[in-house]
Amino acid sequence: MLAPSQPAYVLHSRAYRESSALVDFLTPQGRLRAVLRGARGKAGSLARPFIPLELETRGRGELKNVGRLEAAGIPNLLTGEALFSGLYLNELLIRVLPAEDPHPVIFEHYAMSILALAQGRPLEPILRAFEWRLLDELGYGFALDSDVQGNAVVSDGLYRLEADSGFLPIGHWQPGAFLGSELLAMADADWSTPGALAAAKRLMRQALAPHLGGRPLVSRELFMTLKEPTRD
Repeated sequence: MLAPSQPAYVLHSRAYRESSALVDFLTPQGRLRAVLRGARGKAGSLARPFIPLELETRGRGELKNVGRLEAAGIPNLLTGEALFSGLYLNELLIRVLPAEDPHPVIFEHYAMSILALAQGRPLEPILRAFEWRLLDELGYGFALDSDVQGNAVVSDGLYRLEADSGFLPIGHWQPGAFLGSELLAMADADWSTPGALAAAKRLMRQALAPHLGGRPLVSRELFMTLKEPTRD
């Protein structure tokens, strides 16, 4: 029996047995894994990232079978740094999002983020906004404008992130610390504030680290390799 049709995106696909593929999908009902049979045919051409899809699956277990897979929109064509950014979002979801745990808000934000990447909009605000929404929707979010004691963050204060709880005021600079002005800029998504985007990147790395199991993200390492200057 086919499950109801639902929108989906491919997060990752790899060869499986002779002519099938093992595909990780993102849907409003969560992340799921399914076997796509006949992956060398028309259906296999759709088992690529960033294409809006309509998906129907069969099976009740953790590993399902694809019953129907059709394109549901124009593919988002990502190249260069935008492509690596999209692959980073995909790997992040595979690593952090629990299997078959419904998160329609994450699905919608992912779709908007991929579209924004395809449109060539600035990468860093897109990535930071997605990371923040992902943490918040999974219950790992924290306030940016108040500390763990409930006091308002002050612009000239110094703070340290306490994982999954928030910011602790500190009396002197420590590695990994944040300025109050940086936190307030992030709270307002004011990326014109000097240092705000760089601080947001540091913050998201700290906040995501406990949920990545100590293993580095392959896409992040590839992205850093891409950005390294070439040497003669």
